[in-house]
Amino acid sequence: MTDSNLMEKIVSLCKRRGFIFPGSEIYGGLAGTFDYGPYGVVLKENVERLWLQMFRDSRDDMYGVDAAILMNPKVWEASGHVAGFSDPLAECKKCKKRFRADHLDDAKKCPECKGALGDVRQFNMMFKTHAGAMEDDSATVYLRPETAGGIFTNFKNVIDSLHPKLPFGIAQIGKAFRNEIAPRDFIFRLRELEQMEVEYFIHPSEWEHAFEEWRKVMHFFAEAIGLPQNMIHELEVEDKDRAHYSKRTIDFEFEYPFGRKELWGLAYRGDFDLSAHETNSKVELKYLDEATGEKFTPHVIEPSLGVDRTILAILTSAYREDDMGADVRTYLALAPKIAPVKAMVSPLLKNKPELALKAREVRAELQKIHPAIAWDDNGNIGKRYRRQDEIGTPFCITIDFDTLGEKPELKDTVTLRHRDTGEQERLTVAKVAERIRTAIQ
Repeated sequence: MTDSNLMEKIVSLCKRRGFIFPGSEIYGGLAGTFDYGPYGVVLKENVERLWLQMFRDSRDDMYGVDAAILMNPKVWEASGHVAGFSDPLAECKKCKKRFRADHLDDAKKCPECKGALGDVRQFNMMFKTHAGAMEDDSATVYLRPETAGGIFTNFKNVIDSLHPKLPFGIAQIGKAFRNEIAPRDFIFRLRELEQMEVEYFIHPSEWEHAFEEWRKVMHFFAEAIGLPQNMIHELEVEDKDRAHYSKRTIDFEFEYPFGRKELWGLAYRGDFDLSAHETNSKVELKYLDEATGEKFTPHVIEPSLGVDRTILAILTSAYREDDMGADVRTYLALAPKIAPVKAMVSPLLKNKPELALKAREVRAELQKIHPAIAWDDNGNIGKRYRRQDEIGTPFCITIDFDTLGEKPELKDTVTLRHRDTGEQERLTVAKVAERIRTAIQ
C-alpha cells in the first residue's frame, strides 16, 4: 500500500464511520476546517482526558485555566505575533494561486499550472476581526494563534489567588487559529486547531532538570495513547531554526504517511514571555521566594501538543488491513483506554427475544465498568464484528443459546472476541468484565 493510498483509506474510514467530516460539507466545504463526528469526538475527548490526567490532575504542582479566545491585542504585540507571526507567501502570476514558499520544490515555478511565481512576501497568519460596534483600528482584535498567551497573562492571577510554590505549571486545552496559506494533509495543517499546552514555571537554575522530566512525560503519554515508539523521533532544533524566544527546543516528529513531520514540541522559553508582558503591561510578573527573599522572573518549560496532529498520528499508526483471501478485514488497533467504544454486546440472532433480553442484562452489567459499551443487533454477526473493527472496538461479546443454558455446562457464559486477532474465548460475564477493566486502566 502506497502512502497516498493509506491516507485516502484513512480519510474514507473517518467519514464512513463517523470520526471526522469535511467542515460545512453541504456547501462545498472550507479549506483547513474539519468537524469531529460522533466517534471522533469521543476519541478526542479520551485523548484529552488522558492528557489532563497525566499532565495536570495526577500532579500536585499543576493548575488549570481556560482563557478567552479573544484577548486585548496588546497581548500579541508583546509576544511578537503582530510583527513576526508570518510565513513566506508566493503567488502565481498566471493562475493567481498562493503557496507557502518554503514548501515548494521549485521557488520559481507554480506547482499547479507551471506558471511563474512572483516575489516572496511575508504573510501574517493571525485572523483579524473587530470587537464591538466600531470597525476601525481601535476595535481590532485577533483570534488567538496559540493558547500560551492566555496562560502567561494569567500568571499573576494564579500567583495571587493560589500562592503556589515554584516550580509549578499552568495547563490548558483550547482552540487556536492560524490563517494557513495552504492547509493540507487532512487534519495535519488546519486553520482552526486545538492545543494541549503546559507552561511550567521554574527557577532559572533548574531548567535542565525540568526539561528532561517533561521530555519523559511526553514519551509516557505517547506510549499511553498507543503511538509506536519506533515511529517517534526527537529532533534537536538548531539555533538558527528555533523560535526567537527559545533557548532549547526538541521537536517530536512522527512518521506520517506523507513524511516525517512535527507532532509535538518541547521548548525552554527562558523568561522571554513574562518579561515581555511585564514590560508592555507595566505590571510586575515576578516571583518572590519567601524562604530566601529572592525576587526574580521565572523561566519556562513548554510541552506543547497539537490535538489534531495527535489524533492523526493515532489513526495512521492504528490502521490495519488483514488479507483474508477474497476479502480484506479493516480495523483500527486503538489502545483500549482511548477507543471510543470499549466493547460491543450483541445477541447472536436478532429475532429471538430471549437472547436480546439476556444481552441487555449483560450490557447493563458491563456498563458498571465503563459506559461506552455498545449495542448492535443489525445484520448478521460477521457484519457487526466488521463495523466494530473499523471503529477500533477492542472486544465484542456475543450472547447465544448456550448462554441461556442449552448446554448446561456453558450457562451464563458468553463469547468474547478480540479485535486484533479475531480469536474467541468462552468466559463468564465476571471474567469478561475483568478483561475490560484491565484493558482500559
